[in-house]
Amino acid sequence: MDEIKRIGMDTSKHVFQLHGVNAAEQRVLRKRFTRKAMEEFFAKLSPCVIAIEACGASHHWARKLGSFGHEVKLIAPQHVKPYVKRGKNDAADAEALCEAMSRPTMRYVPVKSPDQQAALMLITVRDRLIHTRTQLSNAIRGHASEFGITAARRFAHVGPLLERIFRDTAPPDLAHWLFARLGVAYAEQETRLDEIDTELAALHKADERSRRLEKIPGVGPIGAVLLSMKAPAPEQFRSGRDFAAWLGLTPKDHSTGGKVRLGGYYPRR
Repeated sequence: MDEIKRIGMDTSKHVFQLHGVNAAEQRVLRKRFTRKAMEEFFAKLSPCVIAIEACGASHHWARKLGSFGHEVKLIAPQHVKPYVKRGKNDAADAEALCEAMSRPTMRYVPVKSPDQQAALMLITVRDRLIHTRTQLSNAIRGHASEFGITAARRFAHVGPLLERIFRDTAPPDLAHWLFARLGVAYAEQETRLDEIDTELAALHKADERSRRLEKIPGVGPIGAVLLSMKAPAPEQFRSGRDFAAWLGLTPKDHSTGGKVRLGGYYPRR
């Protein structure tokens, strides 16, 4: 009865806390390992089911432990929190993961392949570039307004605005020099965005599911790629409404005592 049936593992960069139970749901493992010792432990352990919180490096560890013959399940943090019995610490988190995995209705995050993670990284890098470009655009317009030079808010107006600034004699030489630096940085962001969009288009064309999803009204190449990479298997959803809830398109439910109260919408995750 001491054979380990299920393990919850709380991860970090260098320390890994394990909590394991046997078939009788009795605790038979509660130990902390370093990174190297954890890998050696699971390499020698008989195949079992392991729960890891879906966070940084979780997909890497899921693939790594899966190569040792174990079944790894990733659980979203918000689904683990209700099972923490006391103050937050590594041991309590590992126990909560082990307990959450035992629930028959628990939902899991699909383990992503390296190619899927690279595709999602492409989306993340694009978002960061857009954020930086917006900051630079706002900075250029804001500083230009201090010298009485204004322009509309769209990105298409940034280039003409810079040309007007360089023709204007009101800003001093230092201001012209700084605007030139901002203009170079803005042009670099535009170039990088074009490169990212080219890679995204190639990724979209190479993915049959992404091409099919684009045919849905309102879904473009970027949304199609995201859905293709991030959405779990359709079999996990009982209906289209469940999938809409996963996307965050259903209102918050504050119902009680038979009275239905629907609030705002959940943010997309």
